[in-house]
Amino acid sequence: MPRKIATPENFPQAVIQQIELLAQNIVIARKRRNESQAQWAKKLGVSQPTMARIERGDPSVAMVSYAMCVWLINPAASVADLIAPLNDHGALEREIAKIRPRKTVAKQVPGPAPVPTSIPARNTLRAGLADLLRGNKPEEVQAARRSTAGRKST
Repeated sequence: MPRKIATPENFPQAVIQQIELLAQNIVIARKRRNESQAQWAKKLGVSQPTMARIERGDPSVAMVSYAMCVWLINPAASVADLIAPLNDHGALEREIAKIRPRKTVAKQVPGPAPVPTSIPARNTLRAGLADLLRGNKPEEVQAARRSTAGRKST
């Protein structure tokens, strides 16, 4: 069976738009630094025509070239953090659904709770999952939080 090669025409429109937005931000960052495409190309180890393709948002340019641009703009930024396990909301929600108690014949449990949409609720969700992944039992975590809840930070 022949291998299917992904081409930009087959990419979802949302992905194309994100690459174009990334390209626009790269152009702005380069211009704010008063540097030419040739200067950036040299720093990135690519040709000037490749730098021009990056700035046009060409999806066929190697991902490493875009990642290098991100690094050149902000060396502290991490592309990998975008999809780090603690930021993978879809997987987190499925894992939490697995650890919820199952329905029993004697006791009816309501369906899954709605997915938290507020940032504090998501942070609580992440913290709870992180505690579970570390092996802390929910009762221990709750007791620790109750014991520190009344204290004021200094």
